[in-house]
Amino acid sequence: MKTLSALTAVACLLAALTGCVGAPGAPPPKVVTATGVTRSEEQGGRFIEFVGPQQPHGEPFLGVSGTNFDALRSWIDTRSGETAHQLYVEDSYFGAERNWEAAHVLGGQALRFIPISKNEITCQNGCSYAEEFAAGLPEALLRESPRGLAISFTAHSGAEQTIIVPADLIQKQLAAVDEARASPRAASAAPAPANPPREQ
Repeated sequence: MKTLSALTAVACLLAALTGCVGAPGAPPPKVVTATGVTRSEEQGGRFIEFVGPQQPHGEPFLGVSGTNFDALRSWIDTRSGETAHQLYVEDSYFGAERNWEAAHVLGGQALRFIPISKNEITCQNGCSYAEEFAAGLPEALLRESPRGLAISFTAHSGAEQTIIVPADLIQKQLAAVDEARASPRAASAAPAPANPPREQ
């Protein structure tokens, strides 16, 4: 059975490949659930991916949509039943590189920081960058946060940013995951533990 850390590594790989050109053929269908969470299958159904609604954490960079937002993401390994959750962040900005490097619950525990990508957009008339990163969210933390979560990120540059994850988005994300676990396909995998292990 895969360990949670192994599933997290696979989830990070899938996340990193999201923007890449894949093999020829139609991509797997994406279904928007009743909760507004998008569900899709990856690697021929080996993993079920859930992406929550995007919420802005700043103005779109140069007015470009799909920039400066965050979203909850989850994956279920349909073979082992293991689940991984993330708060994904896209941050585009002018100025010196920030190099985001750490995450923690505001006033609380440190979280696994997951670097995904960093790109220089342009250095004409000043530099600008786009960084993608995430914080691993233990399922127990999500279920124990009925009022929402505040996740703080810190950068090597000294920059800090706190993202508020509303309670309703957490509830919708968990409802979509729970619905998938109850389906015959997911139910054939090992059941999710009553007290999911916390990510290291």
